[in-house]
Amino acid sequence: MRAVVTVMGKDRSGIIAKITGVLYEYNVNVLDIRQNVMEDIFSMVMLVDLSKCTVELSQLSKIMEEIGNAIAVKVIIMHEDVFNAMHRV
Repeated sequence: MRAVVTVMGKDRSGIIAKITGVLYEYNVNVLDIRQNVMEDIFSMVMLVDLSKCTVELSQLSKIMEEIGNAIAVKVIIMHEDVFNAMHRV
């Protein structure tokens, strides 16, 4: 099972390290990562593998939201199928 993680907020050091560190704690593998900084706005999209994740997606979503709040960024994680359905033309 795969999911898409999006992160957005004011740029500062450590965002990638904090987010990927939490994913590592729950045995989530990052398959692809793209990040961009425009002026002082940080954005990142990751495709992750949840097949060995140690918590349910709903719980991981809450954890990631809390981590995002702690570091002042917005973090959203959604199942790949949901993401694809939302972005169908």
